[in-house]
Amino acid sequence: MTWTFRFLEEIAMADVAFEAEGESVEEVFRAATQALLESMANPATVAGGWERAIERRDEDPSELLFDWLSEMVYWKDAAGVVFREAPLTLTQEGRVWLLRARLIGAPVDQQTQELHADVKGVTKHLYRVSPEAGRWKALVVLDV
Repeated sequence: MTWTFRFLEEIAMADVAFEAEGESVEEVFRAATQALLESMANPATVAGGWERAIERRDEDPSELLFDWLSEMVYWKDAAGVVFREAPLTLTQEGRVWLLRARLIGAPVDQQTQELHADVKGVTKHLYRVSPEAGRWKALVVLDV
């Protein structure tokens, strides 16, 4: 595993902020995805049973990551689920980045799941995705 993330308590007091890092664009997507999953619930306490395939494309990986994270929040609300995992692949076809992912989770259950923040959305506040010193980094603030 070549990606990491860390929560940034000093960035947003009422919201949740995290920095994701990876050796590639795909790895930073994986790190940001995991940070969002863990912002909502402890994935180890979430069973499977609910699944949704997602495919998105964009020329700008920054916009694609924003859309992907927003899609996860959408399905959390629309289907009333939290996620155990969200395996993904990211490929570049010419100038277009293609994300293929699956959301795997279960309906919210306060009795069996360790729930965390009720994420309302991904914000553009301080948002960035960029290469830095041979690695990719993303800074994300979630509205909770």
